[in-house]
Amino acid sequence: MPRYKLTIEYDGAPFVGWQRQDNGPSVQAAIEEAVTAICGEHRTVHGAGRTDAGVHAMGQVAHLDLPNPIAPEKLPLAINFHVKPLPIAVLKAEAVTEDFHARFSASGRRYLYRIVNRPARLALDRGRAWFVPQRLDDQAMHAAAQELVGTHDFTSFRASYCQAKSPLRVLHRLEVRRQGDVIEVTAEGVSFLHHQVRNMVGTLRLVGEGKWTAQDIARALAARDRKAGGPTAPPEGLYLTQVRYD
Repeated sequence: MPRYKLTIEYDGAPFVGWQRQDNGPSVQAAIEEAVTAICGEHRTVHGAGRTDAGVHAMGQVAHLDLPNPIAPEKLPLAINFHVKPLPIAVLKAEAVTEDFHARFSASGRRYLYRIVNRPARLALDRGRAWFVPQRLDDQAMHAAAQELVGTHDFTSFRASYCQAKSPLRVLHRLEVRRQGDVIEVTAEGVSFLHHQVRNMVGTLRLVGEGKWTAQDIARALAARDRKAGGPTAPPEGLYLTQVRYD
């Protein structure tokens, strides 16, 4: 069967996450229903990352096998037609070899977390950023974030119910920078634990508020205990922006 790689963006607000679940609508199920309408049979769509409920994507990647070939430039148009009016868009489709796997062939992932840091409540960014009215020290947050870069046991920054076999992860980059009222946190690594990015951002907020220091971040990491880390940032500020393949 011909295999296709899809690059997808979506607003995560209406969904229980990427993965198909019984308790509500998912991005995966919506795309699979669209594909069924196109080819007349169910085809599983395999995603590169299982984003949580409320988490968005600018560059999610998935693959699927179709019973018959279709021109790659026509596949996004067909899927996008059938997923309307849901906030999902297939940006691009590419024909790939049968050994390509959206998840297991990936060599890196990049996430963006957006914090709107101003006194005025959100209007345009409501549901798409974390609103923090108290002024945050973004430079202190960036300096403290460097304590987490590298290969570490991230037990203190993963969900207590995370099912990953190992808490060891390689974090290549954790950058905090301000652009006006918006603080952007960019995280790059091979893969991430459940809630890892949101837990790191929630903990860095403590640094931005002056409640924690870089040394506190280091101690939390060394503790290898979720209770030692800071709170979990809400999902609406998180975006999967890129999946890299070497």
